[in-house]
Amino acid sequence: MKRCLGLLVAALTITTFTYRASAAEKLTLLLDWFINPDHAPLIVAQEKGYFKAAGLEVTIIEPSNPNDPPRLVAAGRGDIAISYQPTLHIQVDKGIPLVRIGTLVATPLNSVVVLKDGPVKSIKDLKGRKVGYSVAGTEQALLGTMLERHGLSLKDVTLVNVNFNLSAALLSRRVDAVVGAYRNFELNQLDIEKRPGRAFYPEEHGVPAYDELIAVAKADRVGDPRFKKFLRAWERGVIYLLNHPKESWKLFIRGRKKKLDNELNRRAWRDTLPRFASRPAALDRHRYRTFANFLKRKGLIKTTPPVAKYAVELD
Repeated sequence: MKRCLGLLVAALTITTFTYRASAAEKLTLLLDWFINPDHAPLIVAQEKGYFKAAGLEVTIIEPSNPNDPPRLVAAGRGDIAISYQPTLHIQVDKGIPLVRIGTLVATPLNSVVVLKDGPVKSIKDLKGRKVGYSVAGTEQALLGTMLERHGLSLKDVTLVNVNFNLSAALLSRRVDAVVGAYRNFELNQLDIEKRPGRAFYPEEHGVPAYDELIAVAKADRVGDPRFKKFLRAWERGVIYLLNHPKESWKLFIRGRKKKLDNELNRRAWRDTLPRFASRPAALDRHRYRTFANFLKRKGLIKTTPPVAKYAVELD
């Protein structure tokens, strides 16, 4: 009897240990906006079970305010936030304790867009015209640099805050151009409306290239072992997505068909695929130094701390 009890206790102990060892670690991911094709690798990793296989239970949250996620993570009210490289530089300069740990979209998406059948055929044609914008600061710095490359300045245009209604402002001719339009979304949206647009890309007109979408964490939590697991599972999601785009689309809209399965998202999906970082953890330190120097010249940040202070490569 004693021997049986001993074996039972041992078995229960082993079972309890095994359960604890295999219990998934919870992690909260705050997106920058509602789920859209920009988030494809993360959704695929979730749907394929890659996070689960890494021992993580990832909760993906869509914010009601796109400005909130980085600040919530900095306050310890979330683990990882999807944000933007330009925003990271500015927030770090303000003392917000954030660090880049991964790259989602590795090229700029921002662009200056006009209607193709309109009067603006080149950047020079913006002189004396109205330009709509949504976010003050970075977008104006991008536009100003593009104008300077062609002998103009922000004084040569009239800036109009269109409050994220970029395509509508163009279609109604409230403005002649917009800055902040995403080349994978607004251009497709205009084309669907039978009013094709023309895009001018900042990185082709004097603006240093940068990562559009990145993952950030609180600075004092960078050593959290969950983050490496998250990045490895995320990379599996990217690889599957690039190898199997059609199957990945089905995973992406699964359970979200009414919300996501439309012409705009299908086109955006196609145009965003080549822009995803195939190695999310990899860090281009030169790119971050260069863009920090650019923002400092434009007066948007006061200092340019070492890249290691606000961007890391977890391997």
